[in-house]
Amino acid sequence: MPMKVILLSIAIVGVCVLLLGVKVFFVPGARFPSGHIHDHAALRGRGITCASSGSEKAEKTKQTHNNHQNTPS
Repeated sequence: MPMKVILLSIAIVGVCVLLLGVKVFFVPGARFPSGHIHDHAALRGRGITCASSGSEKAEKTKQTHNNHQNTPS
């Protein structure tokens, strides 16, 4: 019984992968869509950035904020 469940699970996962990649596997030159934020114009238009690239911007903002607090008035 457990072997049947394992084989059935492997078959179901295989069918899912095949169905998700029909275009990629059977259309020449096709690729999976990008999952990177910088590749999506709608996200860029909303000002949404990647956490790794956004950390540089946040660090600069933090430094600027700290510099303004440390200057004597």
